[in-house]
Amino acid sequence: MSYIKSALLDEKGYVILDRYDQAADPQEWNDLEYVDWKSSGVTQFAPLASAFGEIEANGFWNHTPPRTDKDGVWVDSQVAKAPHLAARAKEPGANVGRCRVIELQPNNYANTLYNLHQDDNNRLNPDGSGWIVRGFFNLTDDPESFMTLREDRWDPTTEIRIPLPAGAQIIVDTQRFWHAVWHKGPQARYCLITSWESGPALDAYIAKHHGHNNHVNPPLDQKIMDDAQAEVHRRYAERSAALAAQGRVGRDPADSEA
Repeated sequence: MSYIKSALLDEKGYVILDRYDQAADPQEWNDLEYVDWKSSGVTQFAPLASAFGEIEANGFWNHTPPRTDKDGVWVDSQVAKAPHLAARAKEPGANVGRCRVIELQPNNYANTLYNLHQDDNNRLNPDGSGWIVRGFFNLTDDPESFMTLREDRWDPTTEIRIPLPAGAQIIVDTQRFWHAVWHKGPQARYCLITSWESGPALDAYIAKHHGHNNHVNPPLDQKIMDDAQAEVHRRYAERSAALAAQGRVGRDPADSEA
């Protein structure tokens, strides 16, 4: 399949934009209506755009008719409560699919690795159209938390950790990367997540905000990495053994698309 992709995203799979002045905006995420939807930990979502303008977070391909993660319908009641957030999602001028705010409770590194998952944004996406990627705009100030990306789920040497202070703006090819957020807390983290279609409009937006993919990982003690990796392997082995004892094969929880 041949898709239209942004050069910087195609190169490394992620782009870091200029930091946004989050302190200048009201905390609109506190006013939104959230629905229970589990992804990479203990989470809730507040949809701003969904398949049919309802307050629900399901993939567009799980509706009738099924379709790819494009042409989201804005939820009027939510946009009225969060006009700044909706405007930020619309700013690139690219086609928007799902747009929502995620609430993530604190977790630890082992849980982050256990919950690594790939998205399925481009299911049913027609050949020759724009590849769907996701913008992550951190709303709360979580400088010790990290967007955690791996090209190989089981290979720590492929890991990228991007800090998440207030106003951090990242675009990620979440179908390419296994990803989850290591949120150290102590309070819940809030982030605006928007599905965008790659193309000239998104390229211009990336250039306007000085997008780059030059990043050096913050240091992390090797023992912490080794212990977390061992814990994840242990948990998966225990889960597989428990399911086998019941005579069934379970769905990998980390394969859930958000």
